[in-house]
Amino acid sequence: MLDVCLLGTSGMMPLPNRWLTALMTRFNGSSLLIDCGEGTQIAVKEKGWSFHPIDIICFTHYHGDHISGLPGLLLTMGNADRTEPVTMIGPKGLERVVNALRIIAPELPFDIHFIELTNPMEEIRIKGYVIQAFKVNHNVVCYGYNILIERGGRFFTQKANENKVPQMYWNRLQKGETIETGDIVYTPDMVLGPARKGIKLTYCTDTRPIAAISEYAKEADLFICEGMYGEKDKEDKAIDHKHMTFYDAARLAKAANVKELWLTHFSPSLVKPEMYMEDTRGIFPNAKAGKDRKSTTLEFNPEE
Repeated sequence: MLDVCLLGTSGMMPLPNRWLTALMTRFNGSSLLIDCGEGTQIAVKEKGWSFHPIDIICFTHYHGDHISGLPGLLLTMGNADRTEPVTMIGPKGLERVVNALRIIAPELPFDIHFIELTNPMEEIRIKGYVIQAFKVNHNVVCYGYNILIERGGRFFTQKANENKVPQMYWNRLQKGETIETGDIVYTPDMVLGPARKGIKLTYCTDTRPIAAISEYAKEADLFICEGMYGEKDKEDKAIDHKHMTFYDAARLAKAANVKELWLTHFSPSLVKPEMYMEDTRGIFPNAKAGKDRKSTTLEFNPEE
């Protein structure tokens, strides 16, 4: 299962009870962060989650409202006695940007590994996550992210016996390991059925609506997407600044056939997002206005 918490939902500037953009997930003892706006570490404490397991930090882009909370977070992680390395993923220039911010956080007890994105889509496998980064359309280079938790096929005793796989290897093969013993090679497909549907979370913010977003978000269990403006007279402003309205996001969710849509990255002028949800749900019924610390747990389908 994948725990998901929308730590901050504000765009441009923090507001009372609304921190800047950040999302946190937890899976199998490892935590992942997407963006780190001002107030992120306060939101983590308010949620009651821990800084120590944060192994991966992904950035959509380098505007201040998406990365301004990073130096303080790194210092807090260091003070929590973390020594394991942290992997950071983001558009080209990531290492330069982070090292500039680290002028005020120069000494850390852990290493930082950088993965800089340069292609329209890149896939990284780390800590049990499959991370797909895909380029979107903002006024600077910006990426959306899929967070995937894969699920192997069901174990079949009959299949294992038919393939004459010794029982001592069954557990290792179920975990995806290939085993060589003498001249014999045992592979997971000798005991498992076809791969089953896993968990899919799509996160996308600071972009115009483009077809690629709905393509990458297709069939997501949860689609978290920016809704900068709910007011219908703000469409021109959204276009000028390369952002989206609630209705843009809802149309993408509908095209992608996602299970649920959470809106985030609200304009500071948008103090009551719920006022605009009726029209939004007219496009995509399972749309919800995000709020700080809104959480859920995504689980595998028990029937598969």
